[in-house]
Amino acid sequence: MNFDFKEMITVGMVLFAVIDIIGSIPIIIDLRSKHGQIESEKASLVAGIIMIVFLFVGEEILNLIGIDVNSFAVAGSFVLFFLALEMILGIRIYKDEEAGSASIVPIAFPLIAGAGTMTTLLSLRAQFQTVNIIIGILLNIILVYAVLKSSSKIEKMLGKNGLGVIRKTFGVVLLAIAVKLFASNVKALFI
Repeated sequence: MNFDFKEMITVGMVLFAVIDIIGSIPIIIDLRSKHGQIESEKASLVAGIIMIVFLFVGEEILNLIGIDVNSFAVAGSFVLFFLALEMILGIRIYKDEEAGSASIVPIAFPLIAGAGTMTTLLSLRAQFQTVNIIIGILLNIILVYAVLKSSSKIEKMLGKNGLGVIRKTFGVVLLAIAVKLFASNVKALFI
């Protein structure tokens, strides 16, 4: 096992930007008001399991359908690019269907462990050691749990403007990550 603190922090920050749990607080609060209490433990656990399972079997699924990791990473960079645009510009490109239950759907999937997160995990696997990615996932799940548990307190503390600034800042970080991911994987498609 190759534990690398720098890789763990990088992976953790990338996943933090993609999951955007702080930026999702308004959505979480809206879901709480519509569906009642959100089971933070259940949502966090299911999201973590989905991410770790996809980290291990996602590449095999891609191989089964004939797609290499570099192609998936380039496609993922486009997904991250559009997620970043949503965060920076305050627009919604992708809209989810209305859910009946809030803990698993839509919080665990697709809000936390959605398409952007899945794409990012496989893209990260092309660049980082698996053990460091798993630690990055676990750190994010702990943070997700903490945010879900205290979302109303965070909302009161930051206010609407504070949440907007955080969302836009992480949008710019995510945009830079998307550009880097594209640049580092697109070369392999032409070799």
